[in-house]
Amino acid sequence: MGRKMEWAGREKHMAGIPRKMVFLAVGAFAKALATLLNTTSVHNADTLLRLVRSRPPGIPLLTVSNHMSTLDDPLLWGFKGFPSVDSKLARWALAAEDICFKNSFLTYFFRLGKCIPITRGGGIYQEHMNEALQCLDNGAWLHTFPEGKVYQEDAPIRRLKWGTASLIVRSHVTPIVLPMIHGGFQEVMPEKYFLDRRPPFPLCNKKIRIMIGEPLEFDIHKMMQSAISKSRDGPVFSSTETTSRRWPVISPHGLDLDEAAQRCLYSTISEQIQTAMEKLRNLGKSFLK
Repeated sequence: MGRKMEWAGREKHMAGIPRKMVFLAVGAFAKALATLLNTTSVHNADTLLRLVRSRPPGIPLLTVSNHMSTLDDPLLWGFKGFPSVDSKLARWALAAEDICFKNSFLTYFFRLGKCIPITRGGGIYQEHMNEALQCLDNGAWLHTFPEGKVYQEDAPIRRLKWGTASLIVRSHVTPIVLPMIHGGFQEVMPEKYFLDRRPPFPLCNKKIRIMIGEPLEFDIHKMMQSAISKSRDGPVFSSTETTSRRWPVISPHGLDLDEAAQRCLYSTISEQIQTAMEKLRNLGKSFLK
């Protein structure tokens, strides 16, 4: 299907008309579910709105959140006051290839919706990660679910996959990283509703809560120097991220990072993001008391 119909995701495909139609339809769907059929409360919405609408030109935005249901995106962007139907302002998103790109129709639809196919377990250097990196290099907004899969339990944030951290490091301009946490989508679209299946339609009269944090700052050059030093002093990093092929040496910001240094760096960045997300999760729980 030609690199998973990458051409359909381009802004100039058919003068952008199909993309606009998809965002009008999906944006209206998200608005209806989030604001009319369910109740959504948002903490610190102004920070997200400001960064989506008026961040400095050329500066990419990378939002990260937990993953509670298959409808998190687009419902995350359906709250009152958010430009849900504006295809130009809309996020790019990493989406599971085995769910969103399993046939030609779905592939075309999700490509129009600014989604990039990711193969779970395919590693941080899989082919389509370069598309995500290109989005950031273009100064666009990218959303990721760094836990890597849907978790509907009320539990601490799981260990994050390293793909998000690798994008932060490899981007030509370090993105603004904005953590988010949400709850309630697992009730709108539960994984096990009837006979261990999802409901045929989203459920209504549920309470959705979205917690938006403050931007995280990463001194990537300094963190790279530290990672190089640590990787030389300690054993080669081992983790569940290990793949059968060796990672390439990369040279962002003028420093060479071998696989050991990359593992050290991606682990450090991921832990900082995970900590910020967990603080937000606990803050949200305190608001409910």
